[in-house]
Amino acid sequence: MSRAAFTRSAGYALALVALTNAMSLLDRNILAILAPRIKHDIGIGDAEMGLLYGTVFALFYALFSLPIGRLADGWVRTRLLGITLAFWSVATALAAAAHGFALLAASRLGVGIGEGSAQPAGISLVLDHYPKPRRGFAMAVIAAAIALGLGGSSVLGGVAADWWDHLHAARAAPLGLKGWQFAFLLAAAPGLVLAVLLWRMPEPRRGRLDGIESPPDPHPFRASLGLLGAVTPGINWLTLASRRAGARYWSVSLAATLVVVVAAVLLVRLTSTLSPRPPLHFGSLAVSPHVLQWAVVGFGALVVVNLLQRLSLADRPAFEVITGSPALLLCFAVAALQMMINYGTMGFTPSFLMKHYGLSPAATGLQFGLLAGALGIVGPMMAGPLSDRINARFPGAGRAYVTLVALGVSPLIAIWVYHAPDPLSFYARFVLYSLVLTAWYPPLYALMFEQVLPRMRGITASLYLVVYTLFGIGIGPFVVGMIADANGGDLAAAILSINWVAPPIVLMLIALARRVRRDEAGLIERALRGGEQIQAAQPAPGL
Repeated sequence: MSRAAFTRSAGYALALVALTNAMSLLDRNILAILAPRIKHDIGIGDAEMGLLYGTVFALFYALFSLPIGRLADGWVRTRLLGITLAFWSVATALAAAAHGFALLAASRLGVGIGEGSAQPAGISLVLDHYPKPRRGFAMAVIAAAIALGLGGSSVLGGVAADWWDHLHAARAAPLGLKGWQFAFLLAAAPGLVLAVLLWRMPEPRRGRLDGIESPPDPHPFRASLGLLGAVTPGINWLTLASRRAGARYWSVSLAATLVVVVAAVLLVRLTSTLSPRPPLHFGSLAVSPHVLQWAVVGFGALVVVNLLQRLSLADRPAFEVITGSPALLLCFAVAALQMMINYGTMGFTPSFLMKHYGLSPAATGLQFGLLAGALGIVGPMMAGPLSDRINARFPGAGRAYVTLVALGVSPLIAIWVYHAPDPLSFYARFVLYSLVLTAWYPPLYALMFEQVLPRMRGITASLYLVVYTLFGIGIGPFVVGMIADANGGDLAAAILSINWVAPPIVLMLIALARRVRRDEAGLIERALRGGEQIQAAQPAPGL
């Protein structure tokens, strides 16, 4: 393959993966702009919207990203992305038939299952097209696409819902669809087209740009299903028994289960006292939203414990590589806390604009969506190449420094933004806030995936997704919604309250900058300690 052909192939792959991630955020986040209509039509509050936006989605997104990530490490990634994108697009369309909480929750569940592939398979695919010096740029393109999907969800949702409701204001709409239901249908359509293009895209040779050839996986589906069983709480005990795991594994599993149950009960009591909520109804079954919230988070905590035990038993090299890198573990922790801020903020900002400034859904969708989308593209596209340059001057630590600056100042800017006296002032201040808040994705992602072998990138991405989804997305929106409900609907105060997790983020990033180069240098040693068989890869043709 010539250099020109290789460059075209890399650009095409990056474009499709970026668009897949854009569709992921569009289908996931469209709920935010439609929230006031949905709350009115099905009779729920902000805390319940937080459950739909974060918790219900997060559980299945996190759980299924693990076996899908494992499948991405052993099967054809292009086909995997095509299949899962089609699946979550259909699940998004299912929300159009919802007339209550239960079916809407089922739709979010399906979106969560399908979207678990977007980053594990997509990033693994892109890293086999772009060499190390260009990976900051590649991650910036993906981060920009994520922002495009995030902003596009507000534009599409707000405008489509308003247009549909006005069009059918004087007569019954087809099939009795409300504007928000029509918006879900419209959001689902592009994903089906993109799925076909992904299915037809060629698969690159794994590890070709890193000099580490990964042997073919003879049974990727068996390994994927085995991983799903091994990480699912309760079923994991069957896996431990079948592998004749020692007393140490059983002790860790049982102790973790006990700690999680006790913590969940305490959190249910605490949050029920702070913000009492009516039960949610699933047919004849009534469930407290606080019980659902903390049961999901506890379930996710056990998934993380089970995954690490599974790796220790079945893939010792991956276990040694991941757990033996404090830098990688710090990346996970930083992302989890920052996602609490990002999703807690972005999940309720459209509602804040409509409630606080009296804007219509269409105006909010166009103004906020276009601004957030444009700035979300500019921020990562500036930060990615900048982190590449700074990292060349300060290897490893350079990317951590860029992340530290961005996440260190963003909470201070947030205070200024959410106290704006009018919409124009809010948007003017939001420009700086968005540029800073989106600058951390490319450097942290590039840094993180340089801590593992190419064959481990899918499962690493999945573990990363589990951590940040369940402890970031799964907690942030619910906490913001709960605080808003408990304080008379004050969304500004609720959004700002989530920024109290910023100080630990800063401390962890300082530690990361000091540690990252040492851990990257020890990658091969950690893999060999676990028994990895390293093969030298042949360079890609034409390079």
